[in-house]
Amino acid sequence: MKQPRLTKPKRSISAPRLNRRRLSSKRFRLHRTIRRKIEKGIIHIQASSNNTIITVSNFEGQVVSWDSAGTSRFKGPKKPTPYAAQTATRNAIFMVVKQGMKEAAIKINGAGPGRVAALKTVVHSGVKLSFIRDVTPTPHNGCRPPKRRRV
Repeated sequence: MKQPRLTKPKRSISAPRLNRRRLSSKRFRLHRTIRRKIEKGIIHIQASSNNTIITVSNFEGQVVSWDSAGTSRFKGPKKPTPYAAQTATRNAIFMVVKQGMKEAAIKINGAGPGRVAALKTVVHSGVKLSFIRDVTPTPHNGCRPPKRRRV
């Protein structure tokens, strides 16, 4: 009597969860033909202390893809972590790389914990970077603070 061969099933690379769309629905398929080609774009990374939001736009300012740690199913204290930022960045860039983006510029806003992780994910995604710019607003002693509270 022959023993059945124990082989591992082949692992298929699943696509990341894309901007609140359900991949299980029959109407939305990942293997559909993509009509637009985006060669260059801008990747905006907004890293706050509570969340990390990644937006990919073309040079005209039209948003092509976006994702955040919250839409990537991270809730509560896991949302501001670097791993959540890494997952959200991978999800946002997946669709754009599929549409043919080869070169991008990065604008980083904020000083949250997911800032470095999101930047590393973009660097390792295979997209050629033209520049990385920090656009975090810094005050130059602008408004006068309110007067001291007397109790």
